[in-house]
Amino acid sequence: MDSVSGIGVLDKAVAVLDALEAGPLSLPELVDATGLPRATAHRLAAALEVHEFVGRDGEGRFQLGARLSQPGLPALARPALEALQETTGESVQLYVRRGDQRLCVEALESPHGLRTIVPVGALLPLEVGSAGKVLREDPTALKRGWAESVEERQRGVASVSAPVYEDGRLVAAVSVSGPVERTTRAPGRRYAKAVVAAARALDVALAKA
Repeated sequence: MDSVSGIGVLDKAVAVLDALEAGPLSLPELVDATGLPRATAHRLAAALEVHEFVGRDGEGRFQLGARLSQPGLPALARPALEALQETTGESVQLYVRRGDQRLCVEALESPHGLRTIVPVGALLPLEVGSAGKVLREDPTALKRGWAESVEERQRGVASVSAPVYEDGRLVAAVSVSGPVERTTRAPGRRYAKAVVAAARALDVALAKA
């Protein structure tokens, strides 16, 4: 690619980002806002999504990604996650939505020998797990303020997650997970209060950032 065409692509990518500053857009809306051909708009938005400059909301619309809307999210979440780990004694994670998957952007492991391990950078499905319920905006989970799962994604593992909001928009899910023998088959009863408290602490941190 020569420098002239490279600049052209950059200009078009910036046009996509500028359009998304106003809020989430469907592909047709993005085409209208940028004046780009549909194929070009989709290709650029998808490429920007890979690099976390663009994300998706619960309806699949394009929106600004974590690098732009929550660039310091993992660092801001660290105190709340550390407090949650100390309170529960289990592994804790922070997830954000990436299209039809969820991305682990921060994680702290339990001190127990038998524990849940989710590495930072792991991409997991939205269809299973308590964090998936939160990030796909399951009505029951959002109304209750938390979600739980037992052996949905991995045998012998249970989890509880709560939504994190920034300016009224769901941006992440805080989770605690561990072996069923410790979490029980009703993990929400044991951990929901602590997980929700951690999520609300992160809400406050985001509002002050």
